Amino acid sequence: MRIPAHSVCTAIRDDIVSGVFARGSRLTEEVLARRYGVSRVPVREALRTLESEGFVVTRRHAGACVAEPTDQEAADLLEIRTLLEPLGAARAAQRRTEAHLKVLRGLVRLGQERVRRGEGEDLRSLGGWFHETLAQASGSPALIALLTQLRHKIAWMYTVEQSSLPADSWAEHGALVDAVARGDAERARALAAQHAERAAAAH
Repeated sequence: MRIPAHSVCTAIRDDIVSGVFARGSRLTEEVLARRYGVSRVPVREALRTLESEGFVVTRRHAGACVAEPTDQEAADLLEIRTLLEPLGAARAAQRRTEAHLKVLRGLVRLGQERVRRGEGEDLRSLGGWFHETLAQASGSPALIALLTQLRHKIAWMYTVEQSSLPADSWAEHGALVDAVARGDAERARALAAQHAERAAAAH
């Protein structure tokens, strides 16, 4: 598999999150360079970035390894998300563009349609796309980066129970978009907090 050098970090992160590289396993530059069809330089840079994000640790005598987060670290991430997502939603209510609203409404329509038809396979990826767009609508690069990193790490650390009430989850998404469209930052913040707490319980 040959990928562009700037995509190496994303590719390694995706492989860590999906379990291709198990927690604690060694990540050698030579093997990774061969796997992705690049030189060792972008691999080295990617490992440094992933170490700063907490996906990789460097051990004496072993080199780079996939991190092994503790239960407490994992719990902390969910708590951090319940604080940051409401902030992102409030900012989105103040800064969203018509393009953001169009995508958010389209995703809510798709999600609700899938629920009605009992097609649950891609609901999780649609939900991820929804939260990614909501973060983008905040117009805050720092917040977008933090929320994106949180989503990746939570996906890596937790197995998520498929929602037993997907209709409720997508109704919450719809209410959140309505608040964002009206520019009601406080309502958006409250709805996002409620939604994040309910989602945390499913992890």
